[in-house]
Amino acid sequence: MSNKKQSSKEMGSLAAQVLQDENSSKIAKELAGSVLSQTGTDKQPSKEMETKASEILKSTKYSDLTKSLAASILAQSDSSNN
Repeated sequence: MSNKKQSSKEMGSLAAQVLQDENSSKIAKELAGSVLSQTGTDKQPSKEMETKASEILKSTKYSDLTKSLAASILAQSDSSNN
């Protein structure tokens, strides 16, 4: 069964901005790349990326932007249906 969840166009646009911003952190760029790869496709995030995203959401050291990207990745996960 394919994953019907996709990143929104708004999150895709935000992710593109993060990737273009030289001041964005490495982890934010990694998350942004994952979000972009899920925009307009039925691709799922990797288990590794899901784990990173989950850890980011539990931490207090990341920015709201980074947490938004992480939340978007977890929202695309189809693992709850497996």
